[in-house]
Amino acid sequence: MAGCGEFDLIRQYLTGLGADRGDVTYGVGDDAAITCPPASMPAVLALDTLVAGVHFPQDLPAAAVGYRALAVNLSDMAAMGATPAWALLGLTLPASDADWVAAFAGGLDRLARLNNVAVVGGDITRGPLTISLQITGFSPAPLRRDGARPGDRVWVSGRPGDAAGGLEVWQSAHRQTPRWQGLVRAFAEPRPRIALGQALRGIASAVIDVSDGVLADAGHIAEASQVALQLESTALQPSARLRAWAGAAAGQDLTLAGGDDYELLFTAPDEAGPVIGQVAGQTRTPVRCIGRVVRGAGVDWGGQNADAAARGGYRHFD
Repeated sequence: MAGCGEFDLIRQYLTGLGADRGDVTYGVGDDAAITCPPASMPAVLALDTLVAGVHFPQDLPAAAVGYRALAVNLSDMAAMGATPAWALLGLTLPASDADWVAAFAGGLDRLARLNNVAVVGGDITRGPLTISLQITGFSPAPLRRDGARPGDRVWVSGRPGDAAGGLEVWQSAHRQTPRWQGLVRAFAEPRPRIALGQALRGIASAVIDVSDGVLADAGHIAEASQVALQLESTALQPSARLRAWAGAAAGQDLTLAGGDDYELLFTAPDEAGPVIGQVAGQTRTPVRCIGRVVRGAGVDWGGQNADAAARGGYRHFD
């Protein structure tokens, strides 16, 4: 399909994306969107920027890029225990490509509708392929990362490391091999844990989403809460499919430091274990206890000090 101007792309492909929410007075089509936030409900806002070749492979399908652009923001909402509502999209394209934009919009729209998010506006510009997406949500009691206390247990959802393994598969000659498609999906279509985050309100003492790797993000909780996190090596093992792909040693490294999982790492009082088990069942989210919070600083893994900055966590300017 021939290229077209930015206003044509917006009208044809980026208007009406996501849920049809009753609290959107006016969406795409004016200088700014008009929405009606719920009274006396704290707003929760997040923004992420994805750059081709840095946050996703240049050849990742456009639909997966659109999906991931929203997923990383929804994961931030999950970590805050928030209900997502409205999104603004900034799309920078190297050239006008209506087919690419249509596929991108389809992937974004699918995840937005699943999570009752309305895309209410944004902008398209020319330049290196970059996606910025800002999301607004609400929570009666937002979760934070600075509430962990000695005696708490440390938990994580899902299968950390699988997304990093999936990126390896995508970059290899095996990207089409059926055996490894579960890993590829873990990278291309992560599952933001919105329901789990909301259910953890009033239960978890600190929460963060695992975007930079378990060790790095555990370090963020430790620093914010001024405590130490002791992680058990036997509890934080790679999944069977990740071991099959990468082997035990490399699979362990990806589990600890791979990043891009968009799972939830959280702490909670020791006595909350049974309730967390119930929450996991109700939200259909696998969780496991992987350690405990103690006095001190930093992260300890399997009896060894784990320098989160050295072991993992993408840093743009290092």
